[in-house]
Amino acid sequence: MGSRIAERPVSQIRPGDHAAFSFTTAEEQAQVIGPFLHDGLDARHKVIYISGGGPRQLPGLAGRCDADRLAGTGQLRVIPRGAACLTRGRFDPDRMLMVIGREISLAAEQGYAAVRLTADMSWVLGQPGGYPLMLASEAGFDAAITPGAEIMAICQLDRARCAPEHLSALNDTHRIRVTPNPEFDDGVLRITRTHTPVGLRLSGELDAARHPPFVAALTALGEANTDIHLDFTDVRFLDLATLTLLVTHALRTQPGHGLVLDHLPPDVVRLIESLGWRQFPGLANGRPRHP
Repeated sequence: MGSRIAERPVSQIRPGDHAAFSFTTAEEQAQVIGPFLHDGLDARHKVIYISGGGPRQLPGLAGRCDADRLAGTGQLRVIPRGAACLTRGRFDPDRMLMVIGREISLAAEQGYAAVRLTADMSWVLGQPGGYPLMLASEAGFDAAITPGAEIMAICQLDRARCAPEHLSALNDTHRIRVTPNPEFDDGVLRITRTHTPVGLRLSGELDAARHPPFVAALTALGEANTDIHLDFTDVRFLDLATLTLLVTHALRTQPGHGLVLDHLPPDVVRLIESLGWRQFPGLANGRPRHP
Protein backbone atom coordinates (compact mmCIF):
# COMPACT_ATOMS: atom_id res chain seq x y z
CA MET A 1 0.00 0.00 0.00
CA GLY A 2 3.04 2.27 0.32
CA SER A 3 2.67 3.63 -3.23
CA ARG A 4 -0.84 4.88 -2.50
CA ILE A 5 -0.34 6.48 0.90
CA ALA A 6 -1.26 10.18 1.03
CA GLU A 7 -0.74 12.90 3.63
CA ARG A 8 -3.75 14.68 5.07
CA PRO A 9 -4.13 17.30 7.85
CA VAL A 10 -6.01 15.94 10.84
CA SER A 11 -8.95 18.31 10.26
CA GLN A 12 -9.49 16.64 6.88
CA ILE A 13 -9.81 13.09 8.19
CA ARG A 14 -13.11 11.72 6.89
CA PRO A 15 -15.28 8.61 7.39
CA GLY A 16 -13.57 5.58 5.86
CA ASP A 17 -10.06 6.89 6.58
CA HIS A 18 -7.54 4.62 8.29
CA ALA A 19 -4.57 6.87 9.03
CA ALA A 20 -1.09 6.40 10.47
CA PHE A 21 0.51 8.91 12.80
CA SER A 22 4.01 8.71 14.25
CA PHE A 23 5.24 11.11 16.93
CA THR A 24 8.33 11.82 19.00
CA THR A 25 7.13 14.13 21.79
CA ALA A 26 3.95 14.47 23.84
CA GLU A 27 3.52 17.95 22.36
CA GLU A 28 3.61 16.56 18.83
CA GLN A 29 1.13 13.84 19.80
CA ALA A 30 -1.29 16.37 21.30
CA GLN A 31 -0.96 18.61 18.21
CA VAL A 32 -2.61 15.93 16.07
CA ILE A 33 -4.63 13.72 18.40
CA GLY A 34 -6.06 16.64 20.38
CA PRO A 35 -7.88 18.17 17.36
CA PHE A 36 -9.03 14.69 16.27
CA LEU A 37 -10.69 14.15 19.64
CA HIS A 38 -12.04 17.70 20.00
CA ASP A 39 -13.52 17.73 16.49
CA GLY A 40 -15.25 14.42 17.13
CA LEU A 41 -16.69 15.43 20.48
CA ASP A 42 -17.88 18.79 19.12
CA ALA A 43 -19.52 17.05 16.14
CA ARG A 44 -21.23 14.56 18.50
CA HIS A 45 -19.36 11.60 17.06
CA LYS A 46 -18.64 8.56 19.16
CA VAL A 47 -14.98 8.81 20.20
CA ILE A 48 -13.19 5.61 21.22
CA TYR A 49 -9.70 5.69 22.72
CA ILE A 50 -7.79 2.59 23.84
CA SER A 51 -5.59 3.91 26.63
CA GLY A 52 -4.08 3.28 30.01
CA GLY A 53 -5.23 6.69 31.31
CA GLY A 54 -8.40 8.59 32.08
CA PRO A 55 -10.29 11.09 29.87
CA ARG A 56 -8.35 14.17 31.02
CA GLN A 57 -5.06 12.32 30.45
CA LEU A 58 -5.69 11.78 26.75
CA PRO A 59 -3.50 13.86 24.38
CA GLY A 60 -4.89 17.38 24.03
CA LEU A 61 -7.84 16.88 26.42
CA ALA A 62 -6.23 18.07 29.67
CA GLY A 63 -7.93 21.47 29.37
CA ARG A 64 -11.33 20.17 28.31
CA CYS A 65 -13.54 20.58 31.37
CA ASP A 66 -16.35 18.38 30.01
CA ALA A 67 -14.13 15.38 29.22
CA ASP A 68 -15.20 13.44 32.32
CA ARG A 69 -18.87 14.23 31.68
CA LEU A 70 -18.64 13.07 28.07
CA ALA A 71 -16.98 9.88 29.27
CA GLY A 72 -19.88 9.44 31.67
CA THR A 73 -22.44 9.75 28.86
CA GLY A 74 -20.53 7.24 26.74
CA GLN A 75 -19.81 9.63 23.88
CA LEU A 76 -16.14 9.46 24.89
CA ARG A 77 -15.34 5.80 25.44
CA VAL A 78 -11.95 5.17 27.04
CA ILE A 79 -11.20 1.42 26.99
CA PRO A 80 -8.32 0.12 29.15
CA ARG A 81 -5.66 -1.69 27.16
CA GLY A 82 -6.10 -4.87 29.15
CA ALA A 83 -9.81 -5.07 28.39
CA ALA A 84 -9.35 -4.23 24.72
CA CYS A 85 -6.17 -5.97 23.67
CA LEU A 86 -4.83 -8.54 26.14
CA THR A 87 -5.46 -12.24 26.61
CA ARG A 88 -3.51 -13.75 29.51
CA GLY A 89 -1.24 -10.71 29.45
CA ARG A 90 -0.34 -10.98 25.76
CA PHE A 91 -1.43 -8.77 22.88
CA ASP A 92 -4.35 -10.44 21.13
CA PRO A 93 -5.26 -8.77 17.81
CA ASP A 94 -8.38 -10.90 17.42
CA ARG A 95 -9.65 -9.73 20.80
CA MET A 96 -8.91 -6.11 19.89
CA LEU A 97 -10.83 -6.36 16.61
CA MET A 98 -13.74 -8.06 18.40
CA VAL A 99 -13.89 -5.35 21.10
CA ILE A 100 -13.65 -2.55 18.54
CA GLY A 101 -16.33 -4.18 16.39
CA ARG A 102 -18.66 -4.43 19.39
CA GLU A 103 -18.11 -0.76 20.26
CA ILE A 104 -18.77 0.33 16.66
CA SER A 105 -22.00 -1.67 16.54
CA LEU A 106 -23.10 -0.16 19.84
CA ALA A 107 -22.36 3.34 18.54
CA ALA A 108 -24.64 2.69 15.55
CA GLU A 109 -27.42 1.51 17.89
CA GLN A 110 -26.96 4.66 19.98
CA GLY A 111 -27.50 6.81 16.88
CA TYR A 112 -24.04 8.31 16.42
CA ALA A 113 -23.45 9.51 12.87
CA ALA A 114 -19.76 8.55 12.93
CA VAL A 115 -17.16 6.84 15.06
CA ARG A 116 -13.63 8.09 15.75
CA LEU A 117 -11.13 5.56 16.98
CA THR A 118 -7.51 5.97 18.05
CA ALA A 119 -4.85 4.33 20.19
CA ASP A 120 -1.13 4.51 20.82
CA MET A 121 -0.05 0.96 20.01
CA SER A 122 3.69 1.47 20.55
CA TRP A 123 3.65 -0.71 23.69
CA VAL A 124 2.84 -3.79 21.59
CA LEU A 125 6.30 -3.64 20.00
CA GLY A 126 7.84 -4.40 23.39
CA GLN A 127 6.03 -7.73 23.63
CA PRO A 128 7.45 -11.03 22.31
CA GLY A 129 6.45 -11.29 18.66
CA GLY A 130 4.83 -7.88 18.94
CA TYR A 131 5.89 -6.52 15.55
CA PRO A 132 4.51 -9.32 13.31
CA LEU A 133 1.33 -9.48 15.40
CA MET A 134 0.86 -5.74 15.07
CA LEU A 135 1.57 -5.83 11.34
CA ALA A 136 -1.08 -8.52 10.87
CA SER A 137 -3.62 -6.68 13.02
CA GLU A 138 -3.11 -3.44 11.09
CA ALA A 139 -3.68 -5.21 7.79
CA GLY A 140 -6.84 -6.82 9.16
CA PHE A 141 -8.11 -3.54 10.56
CA ASP A 142 -7.45 -1.76 7.26
CA ALA A 143 -9.53 -4.37 5.45
CA ALA A 144 -12.37 -3.79 7.93
CA ILE A 145 -12.49 -0.01 7.40
CA THR A 146 -13.71 0.37 3.85
CA PRO A 147 -13.91 3.76 2.12
CA GLY A 148 -17.32 5.26 2.87
CA ALA A 149 -17.71 3.52 6.23
CA GLU A 150 -18.69 5.91 9.02
CA ILE A 151 -15.47 5.16 10.89
CA MET A 152 -12.32 7.28 11.21
CA ALA A 153 -9.23 5.70 12.74
CA ILE A 154 -5.76 6.99 13.60
CA CYS A 155 -3.13 4.44 14.63
CA GLN A 156 -0.39 6.07 16.70
CA LEU A 157 3.25 5.02 16.99
CA ASP A 158 6.06 6.49 19.09
CA ARG A 159 9.10 6.72 16.79
CA ALA A 160 11.47 6.14 19.70
CA ARG A 161 9.93 2.72 20.36
CA CYS A 162 9.87 1.50 16.78
CA ALA A 163 12.75 0.49 14.49
CA PRO A 164 12.77 2.68 11.35
CA GLU A 165 12.12 -0.27 9.03
CA HIS A 166 9.22 -1.43 11.21
CA LEU A 167 7.77 2.08 11.34
CA SER A 168 7.86 2.30 7.55
CA ALA A 169 6.19 -1.08 7.11
CA LEU A 170 3.48 -0.30 9.65
CA ASN A 171 2.78 3.07 8.04
CA ASP A 172 2.40 1.33 4.69
CA THR A 173 -0.56 -0.69 6.00
CA HIS A 174 -2.54 2.58 5.98
CA ARG A 175 -4.04 4.58 3.15
CA ILE A 176 -3.29 7.93 4.80
CA ARG A 177 -0.55 9.52 6.90
CA VAL A 178 -2.11 12.18 9.11
CA THR A 179 -0.29 15.48 9.67
CA PRO A 180 -0.84 18.46 11.98
CA ASN A 181 -3.25 21.17 10.92
CA PRO A 182 -1.39 24.07 9.30
CA GLU A 183 -0.49 27.13 11.34
CA PHE A 184 -1.50 29.15 8.26
CA ASP A 185 -3.01 28.31 4.88
CA ASP A 186 -4.46 30.84 2.44
CA GLY A 187 -4.27 28.65 -0.65
CA VAL A 188 -0.98 30.25 -1.74
CA LEU A 189 1.23 29.52 1.28
CA ARG A 190 0.82 26.77 3.83
CA ILE A 191 2.86 26.74 7.06
CA THR A 192 2.95 23.62 9.22
CA ARG A 193 4.85 23.15 12.46
CA THR A 194 7.33 20.26 12.65
CA HIS A 195 8.86 18.58 15.68
CA THR A 196 11.56 16.29 14.27
CA PRO A 197 13.38 18.51 13.62
CA VAL A 198 11.81 21.50 15.39
CA GLY A 199 10.70 24.09 12.87
CA LEU A 200 8.27 24.83 10.07
CA ARG A 201 7.46 23.17 6.76
CA LEU A 202 6.52 25.64 4.02
CA SER A 203 4.53 24.91 0.88
CA GLY A 204 3.61 27.23 -1.99
CA GLU A 205 4.81 30.80 -2.44
CA LEU A 206 6.46 32.98 0.19
CA ASP A 207 6.17 36.59 -0.93
CA ALA A 208 5.94 39.96 0.83
CA ALA A 209 2.18 39.66 1.34
CA ARG A 210 2.75 36.52 3.39
CA HIS A 211 5.64 37.70 5.53
CA PRO A 212 3.40 38.62 8.51
CA PRO A 213 1.89 35.14 9.00
CA PHE A 214 5.31 33.59 8.39
CA VAL A 215 6.91 35.77 11.07
CA ALA A 216 4.00 35.01 13.42
CA ALA A 217 4.49 31.26 12.96
CA LEU A 218 8.25 31.60 13.44
CA THR A 219 7.81 33.69 16.58
CA ALA A 220 5.26 31.23 17.96
CA LEU A 221 7.97 28.58 18.12
CA GLY A 222 9.39 30.54 21.03
CA GLU A 223 12.91 30.17 22.35
CA ALA A 224 13.72 26.62 21.32
CA ASN A 225 16.82 25.05 22.87
CA THR A 226 17.98 23.99 19.46
CA ASP A 227 18.31 25.25 15.91
CA ILE A 228 15.06 25.91 14.05
CA HIS A 229 14.74 24.07 10.74
CA LEU A 230 12.76 25.60 7.89
CA ASP A 231 11.79 23.08 5.22
CA PHE A 232 11.46 24.67 1.76
CA THR A 233 10.92 21.39 -0.13
CA ASP A 234 7.53 22.42 -1.52
CA VAL A 235 8.23 26.15 -1.92
CA ARG A 236 7.75 27.25 -5.54
CA PHE A 237 8.71 30.90 -5.02
CA LEU A 238 10.76 32.70 -2.39
CA ASP A 239 11.30 36.46 -2.55
CA LEU A 240 14.72 37.79 -1.59
CA ALA A 241 13.28 40.01 1.13
CA THR A 242 12.56 36.79 3.03
CA LEU A 243 16.30 36.31 3.55
CA THR A 244 16.57 39.72 5.23
CA LEU A 245 13.57 38.84 7.38
CA LEU A 246 15.22 35.57 8.42
CA VAL A 247 18.53 37.25 9.31
CA THR A 248 16.67 39.82 11.41
CA HIS A 249 14.87 37.04 13.28
CA ALA A 250 18.04 34.98 13.74
CA LEU A 251 19.97 37.91 15.19
CA ARG A 252 17.32 38.27 17.90
CA THR A 253 17.70 34.68 19.09
CA GLN A 254 20.22 33.26 21.51
CA PRO A 255 23.72 32.57 20.14
CA GLY A 256 23.99 29.07 18.72
CA HIS A 257 20.25 28.80 18.09
CA GLY A 258 20.06 29.86 14.48
CA LEU A 259 17.88 29.02 11.51
CA VAL A 260 18.73 26.04 9.32
CA LEU A 261 17.36 26.32 5.78
CA ASP A 262 16.56 22.85 4.43
CA HIS A 263 15.82 22.03 0.78
CA LEU A 264 16.18 25.58 -0.51
CA PRO A 265 15.37 26.22 -4.18
CA PRO A 266 18.62 25.89 -6.21
CA ASP A 267 18.50 29.48 -7.49
CA VAL A 268 18.34 30.80 -3.91
CA VAL A 269 21.28 28.60 -2.90
CA ARG A 270 23.34 29.89 -5.83
CA LEU A 271 22.54 33.48 -4.92
CA ILE A 272 23.52 33.04 -1.27
CA GLU A 273 26.70 31.21 -2.21
CA SER A 274 27.67 33.97 -4.64
CA LEU A 275 27.34 36.53 -1.83
CA GLY A 276 28.75 34.24 0.84
CA TRP A 277 26.91 32.73 3.80
CA ARG A 278 28.82 35.18 6.04
CA GLN A 279 26.49 37.87 4.69
CA PHE A 280 23.59 36.03 6.35
CA PRO A 281 24.52 35.67 10.03
CA GLY A 282 22.37 33.24 11.96
CA LEU A 283 21.40 31.30 8.82
CA ALA A 284 22.86 27.92 7.89
CA ASN A 285 22.56 25.85 4.75
CA GLY A 286 20.78 22.62 5.64
CA ARG A 287 19.88 19.55 3.65
CA PRO A 288 19.97 20.05 -0.13
CA ARG A 289 16.86 19.81 -2.27
CA HIS A 290 16.68 16.61 -4.28
CA PRO A 291 16.29 17.02 -8.06
